[in-house]
Amino acid sequence: MKSVLKYLSFLFSALFLWAAYVQLNDPDAGIWIGIYLVAALGSLLYGLNRLPKAVSLLLALAFGGLAVAFWPDVFEGVTIGGGDIVNIERGRESLGMAVTALFFLILWVFPQKK
Repeated sequence: MKSVLKYLSFLFSALFLWAAYVQLNDPDAGIWIGIYLVAALGSLLYGLNRLPKAVSLLLALAFGGLAVAFWPDVFEGVTIGGGDIVNIERGRESLGMAVTALFFLILWVFPQKK
């Protein structure tokens, strides 16, 4: 399982880098690029056996907190045209942070192979 997570962490690093890249056209791009770059770095460090277990938990809690903080007042889905664009955007951001939090929680539960 740990070797699978190692390779999965490299895949997630690439996905987080892609998520940072697609934020370039976002009005608050700087914030989201920074957030996803932190996620990419944490994931890469896990794959390189350099992420302390406590940092995995800290990242999981931080991203979980962001998921809660960005949850929209009214969840209207994630599809454009399905409701108020602000609620949809916040729903997308929140769900992205929830996935990221879950990923780092998994990395915390299964620490790196030494």
